[in-house]
Amino acid sequence: MEKTENKREVFKLTAKVFFLPVTDGLPVPEQAAAMDKVYRAAGAETAIAAKDFVAIKLHVGEKKNTTHIKPELIKLLVDRVKDKGGVPFLTETSTLYKGERENAVKHILHAHRHGFGIDNVGAPFIMADGLTGNTEYEVAIDGELHKSVKVAREVMSADSLIAVSHPTGHPAAGLGACIKNLGMGLASRMGKMRQHSAMLPEVLTDKCRFCGKCIKWCPREAIIEKDGKAYIMTEKCIGCGECLAMCRFDAVSYDWGAESGFMQRSMAEHAFGAIAGKAGKCFFFNVMIDMTKDCDCFNVDQRKFIPDIGILASEDPVAIDKATLDLTAKAHGQSLAKMAYAKHDAMIQIEHAAKIGMGSLEYELIEVK
Repeated sequence: MEKTENKREVFKLTAKVFFLPVTDGLPVPEQAAAMDKVYRAAGAETAIAAKDFVAIKLHVGEKKNTTHIKPELIKLLVDRVKDKGGVPFLTETSTLYKGERENAVKHILHAHRHGFGIDNVGAPFIMADGLTGNTEYEVAIDGELHKSVKVAREVMSADSLIAVSHPTGHPAAGLGACIKNLGMGLASRMGKMRQHSAMLPEVLTDKCRFCGKCIKWCPREAIIEKDGKAYIMTEKCIGCGECLAMCRFDAVSYDWGAESGFMQRSMAEHAFGAIAGKAGKCFFFNVMIDMTKDCDCFNVDQRKFIPDIGILASEDPVAIDKATLDLTAKAHGQSLAKMAYAKHDAMIQIEHAAKIGMGSLEYELIEVK
């Protein structure tokens, strides 16, 4: 683990958000053409210089998910990066929960099955947080909840970042869009734990086989044997999630019920850390197509619950998420977040990100013809 620093940066009072409307049910090749059009209109290439390592952050969707952003749109971005002489790679991080994306081996194979292999998109898929999610930088930030955040190392090593987000509802945050894609999606395992849960892990004794893996991998020697089972000493535990990653018997449990407001603010602060040192070197896209009630992490074949709206592009991650809520509210009377999970106030993450200096709540919407 290495340490870097991110200080609050000054953003323009009014951000520019480029918007290309699309008809509902647009075929995938035409979606890619729309992405190309908004990419060029927004001037996204200005974030890329020759020989830059360019991280393209995406979400490949869980096993049964079919509504995630399609590989054709990512290939278009890969091609445009290469046009500028950049060196693109697709990137993601491991999940805390069990599934097809819980470690690098499973995640990369799964990405290939969903069409994101190098043979199809023209760029390698590189896990930003290593084999099991613990390859990280500690980034110092001027936050209210955290003075440093744990961010996946390889994205910090990249020269430029393009984040391609798929706005959906989210059961804990109301909205999953650009800020979540950066904050949750580019945090290391420990960073994810800090966002997700206010509680420390415990061992489910009925499932524990006392294989010893969690004891071996615990970085703080917080796990011991007790009555023939693993036992976590909460006074020493740092909530890093190593035990969760290493257990093959689902014997480690967390309380995922962290209060939504805390989680959203923490997510925004981790997002701020993820773009540390990249002023002028980031560009963000929100693809408002096939939007669903729940995020693409769910291992189910969801159906979109509102008609498609279009593609947004901006160098401001706060403004692009604010525009996403505004456009869905304008089209349907309520925002995407309110329609999905009315009990959560998704503006918490957006307003907090603006407050700590990540971007602007004020924006100019520029329609691309």
